[in-house]
Amino acid sequence: MKYLVTSALPYANAPLHLGHVLEIVQTDVWVRHKNLTEDEALYFCASDTHGTPIMLKAKEMNISPEDLIGELHHQHHETFRNFNVNLTNFHSTHSEENKELTSEIFNKALKKKYIYKKQISQLYDEKEQIFLADRFVKGVCPACGADDQYGDACEKCGSTYDALELKNPISVLSDTTPTIKESEHYFFKLNELNDYLKKNVQKISKQKPIKAKLDEWLNEDLRDWDVSRDEPYFGFNIPGEKTKYIYVWMDAPVGYLASIKNWTIQNNLNYEDLLKKDDIKLVHFIGKDIVYFHLLFWPAMLKTAEIESLDEVFVHGFLTIEGNKMSKSKGNFILAEKALAYANPDYYRYYLCSKLNTDISDIDFSVDDFIQKINSDLIGKFINIGSRTQNFLLKLNNSKVAPGNIKKSQEYSSTYKEIINFIDKKEYSKALKNIMSIADKMNAYVSNEEPWNKAKQGDEERCIEICSEAINVFKDLSILLQSFIPSISKNVFLLLNASDLSYEDLGADILNDVQKFEPFITRLEKNDFDGILD
Repeated sequence: MKYLVTSALPYANAPLHLGHVLEIVQTDVWVRHKNLTEDEALYFCASDTHGTPIMLKAKEMNISPEDLIGELHHQHHETFRNFNVNLTNFHSTHSEENKELTSEIFNKALKKKYIYKKQISQLYDEKEQIFLADRFVKGVCPACGADDQYGDACEKCGSTYDALELKNPISVLSDTTPTIKESEHYFFKLNELNDYLKKNVQKISKQKPIKAKLDEWLNEDLRDWDVSRDEPYFGFNIPGEKTKYIYVWMDAPVGYLASIKNWTIQNNLNYEDLLKKDDIKLVHFIGKDIVYFHLLFWPAMLKTAEIESLDEVFVHGFLTIEGNKMSKSKGNFILAEKALAYANPDYYRYYLCSKLNTDISDIDFSVDDFIQKINSDLIGKFINIGSRTQNFLLKLNNSKVAPGNIKKSQEYSSTYKEIINFIDKKEYSKALKNIMSIADKMNAYVSNEEPWNKAKQGDEERCIEICSEAINVFKDLSILLQSFIPSISKNVFLLLNASDLSYEDLGADILNDVQKFEPFITRLEKNDFDGILD
């Protein structure tokens, strides 16, 4: 099976923060895991570049939208690299591929009469002379009464609605009360695909909370979806229109396909043939705030475009910092690149994954907990196995790992299979807990057997056997951890004179000689993190 995997496209108006890293790493771990099996997985992403926020940000900075998205595209791509993410292709929604595919999907829906035009009333900011996008108007939720909610959906109760339904609306741009103006817009008949969605979206969501929410939405009439915007707007013109634009939420998910198509062009492959293959599966990793778009709008769009490859949409919760919602103004915010000045990128990967599972609850990043977790697990348990045994093999056995000492490795074979299964199901926290349980047991084994005393007493053969057993399990744990901490695992493999190891090498007697163990990761200290939340 070949999986074409994506994470939500980062919006090109600001640098990435740790919340983005959570999703990016979650995706990358699964892709790397799949490539250690008989399957193949490719990771595609892109910059999400259109919409009113981009246009207004560029105006504020006195630059063109193209310059803004170009700079942020570069920054985002660098952040992916710096967190050891193995991207297949990183593209942009402001691209010829995306324009072509979006227009094609729009025209197919129009031809099949899923898209129609009608006059609508919209909120208009008289001061700024602009129709207000949903994100630029706030008010009281018409469903639950929560204050300070945006014009499309309530973050508190999850309801979606029209901005005109907001109570006491205020323009975010000018802090004035908007007026109401009429304009002709294009709408997608989402409710006409209700039966199709009921039959199919449950297949692409395997998480109980998401299934329940989908049932709730699908048991009611779905609103037709406004897929157009008036000028001024930064995006693609609707085919045949000069002052009407395709709404960013229609062309953004097409960006997944555009990135794939861009890659096929670069590699002289046929995009259409690729998506039609039975063994091709499209998998998305997203946050819980965009479920409606990805599990209702997007499958409906794909249906009208006759694309049947969507296999799964996997959802995670938000990242909080020190127990609170991330907020720049409150000093509770960590930019991704800033985080790298304080710790190894693999440390963040490990810590975030140690909290990730199939639940959609929010995940907290705590500096104290982060320090404790890394020092305890990666330094005190995992690396400790190699650091306390490897050099005995250099000194007493000419750097050789004694063959046949895989009893401990084989003892854990069933646990290895459980760990692989947990990773496959995206139950990362359970996988890492089991890995560290084995590390605990191996450290206890070494402590109980005391190979250093065996060497002192002249029983060098037994010392070599104990250390060889430990090193073989160390190799196995490195294989299981390489999706989570690829850079650290690579360094371990260099010390073991091993490379390109996959799950097939678990429990195998394949190590020959080792190098002197040199520390390449260090403990974290509390004072090292002064200023990370400033």
